[in-house]
Amino acid sequence: MTEVEPQEDTEYLEDAEEEQEAAIEGEVYEYPEENGLDSAVRQLQEVQDKEFVEVRLPADIVAEAQQAWQTFIGSSSSREAAGEAIYAALFDSAPTLQSLFKTARSVMALRFMNGLNSIISSAASPSVLKTQVETLGFQHLDLEVTIPRVVIFRDAIINLLQMEVGARFTTKARLGFLSLLNYVGGAYIYIRREYAVRIKIIASSWRTANNKAADFMDQGEEKINEGEEGDEEETAEGEGEGGAGERGKGNKADADTKDSKDEARASGEARASGEARASGEASNKNSNHTKVPTTFNEMFLFNGAVMGFANSLWMSIILEQFDAMVTNVANSNRLQEECDVLSLVLAKYRGTINLSEFKAVMLASMRSLVPKDWNGDHEVAWGWLWENVERMLKNLMGKPQVQEKALERFIMSLTEDASNFLR
Repeated sequence: MTEVEPQEDTEYLEDAEEEQEAAIEGEVYEYPEENGLDSAVRQLQEVQDKEFVEVRLPADIVAEAQQAWQTFIGSSSSREAAGEAIYAALFDSAPTLQSLFKTARSVMALRFMNGLNSIISSAASPSVLKTQVETLGFQHLDLEVTIPRVVIFRDAIINLLQMEVGARFTTKARLGFLSLLNYVGGAYIYIRREYAVRIKIIASSWRTANNKAADFMDQGEEKINEGEEGDEEETAEGEGEGGAGERGKGNKADADTKDSKDEARASGEARASGEARASGEASNKNSNHTKVPTTFNEMFLFNGAVMGFANSLWMSIILEQFDAMVTNVANSNRLQEECDVLSLVLAKYRGTINLSEFKAVMLASMRSLVPKDWNGDHEVAWGWLWENVERMLKNLMGKPQVQEKALERFIMSLTEDASNFLR
């Protein structure tokens, strides 16, 4: 009996501890009914993909989550090491998602780190958080995000923080991360599903704009051909008149020499006048043709000059890569690369850059090239495209100058063999 009773007590204590842990994990804090705070927390206990609205979490939950995040970053040797830990946690815990990891490990790890940091940092401001999540969702349009995948991602992050932060990862901090990651995952699904219509509008109207430019070119070629045919007919008529005059002079050998010279002079002047008039009409047709914008770029430059942006040379820099941006709007990696390259080129520009001005000229040009189909949905879709591109460019502005100095120091520190290998 003395040996059996302690065993029963031990089993009872273990069962009690397991029940307590389960109760703590399933516990949801009650908050006073104020501004709908408790309803927001309860709603975000699951992934919400039916709507994408601003969400306001309780201040104490946000504070605990941000504190746990800072503790996690501080416990790592660097931000890059923290990103590597996140990458490893996601990669190892989700074998089914490993096919989505196509970018280099170091780059992907840094993206995970920066993305989560931006979400946690903006959690206290509903409007800023929604804008940040919308930008990230725009960059993930080509990925098939589903609720099961969001759950895998969420649990991997929470388990990592639980292991790295330990006791400082409180229940409130866990609740905050659970709510934020569910909000972000649901937003990704919503954006990919609902904003697909905008992508279709952008693609179709861009094709229409290019076809419209081709129509302008065809019409211009027809006008030029008509002008050339008119020149040939007038030239043929002039030659016919000249031939008849020569035959008349042969038949009338007794005609007065002076009259013949006068007639020849008059005929020559008329012929010269007709050729000059025909040449003038043809040149006027060609001149009028060159004034009609035949491409989106020409329409953009034309509208830019009319709207007073002729001296904004930075617009031409963006214009050179704008087609690649539009055609790859649904390819997040390619679009990011285009913005990266564009930011490097813009960094060399010496002058003021106001990206919102480009949007105004771009919309005016698209309205001109797509007059029949253009409506409010087109306005929203193209505005949405440029707003996201603008945010991506603004996040990169100023960084190339700093990165250039760091890259220069790195290259100068290389040995001759390493430099040759790098080349």
